[in-house]
Amino acid sequence: MEEVIGSNPLFSTKVSGNRIFLPSEMPFYVYILYSLRSDRYYVGETQDVNARLDSHVRGISRYTSIASDWRVVYTECFKFRAEVIKREKEIKRKKSRNYIKWLIASQAR
Repeated sequence: MEEVIGSNPLFSTKVSGNRIFLPSEMPFYVYILYSLRSDRYYVGETQDVNARLDSHVRGISRYTSIASDWRVVYTECFKFRAEVIKREKEIKRKKSRNYIKWLIASQAR
């Protein structure tokens, strides 16, 4: 997808073929990254998992700058941003490595 910056400073649009997706139409994702080198997980939310992973690997986020081998191990898709934020907080609130491992294993089935 190609990003097109418009005159509205609040958001840009994404172009895919002949269709323009407004941010409200694009799905939202909660994602979990894992780094073997640091043996840590990272939970976040985004509309573009690949772009977000790239920024983590490049060390833009302070927490994930400790390693460069992050990989996506889990995703969930939501239609609305409020839903994905609620789910991200739910996962983080558990503060449980075992719960994260369970989520990852349950998605693999």
